[in-house]
Amino acid sequence: MRAVRASENTLAAVTICTMFVNKSFLTLWAATIVFMCAACSPNFNWREVHGTDPSYTVLLPSKPSSHTRDISLDGQKLTMSMTAAETDDINFAVASAKIDNAAQRNAALLAMQKAMLQNIRGEMTQQKNIALKDGTVMTEIHATGMTSTGRKLSLFARFGTREEYVFQVIALGPPEKLTNEIADTFLSSFSAH
Repeated sequence: MRAVRASENTLAAVTICTMFVNKSFLTLWAATIVFMCAACSPNFNWREVHGTDPSYTVLLPSKPSSHTRDISLDGQKLTMSMTAAETDDINFAVASAKIDNAAQRNAALLAMQKAMLQNIRGEMTQQKNIALKDGTVMTEIHATGMTSTGRKLSLFARFGTREEYVFQVIALGPPEKLTNEIADTFLSSFSAH
């Protein structure tokens, strides 16, 4: 009788161990799938968008809208064009302006960056230079900030020039929604022609 009980106990232990391993495996597998699909969420219907004046290509996660307006950027009067889309409380935008004077382009890029940080009461956490495939060098920043109501924001942005144009490529949204993967999908898709 004892042998049978021992055998039953062994069988029960093996069954419990197998269930634990299977549960751990399934949990790991599910977490991997969720992580891999984060940038492929059904909310993000990535589509290639082409800017015409200036010419560029970028992926946006929903149907974009485009606007042009006159602005004053650190004393420079410019006409800025913007193509933007919003998905899941995250804003994605490409802004551009034509500046004939090369020295003024660099000043405009710094002013754009400063204005973005001021708009979100932001603090830069990372800055680096990125070389695009076409040779364009852009400054990439990551910053944290907040809305006027105190809601936390995360900003991923690139600033750069191509010929006589300055570009600002930004992703802005709540840090729990705007992941590195989503920001990278957007930012790395930008190419000026």
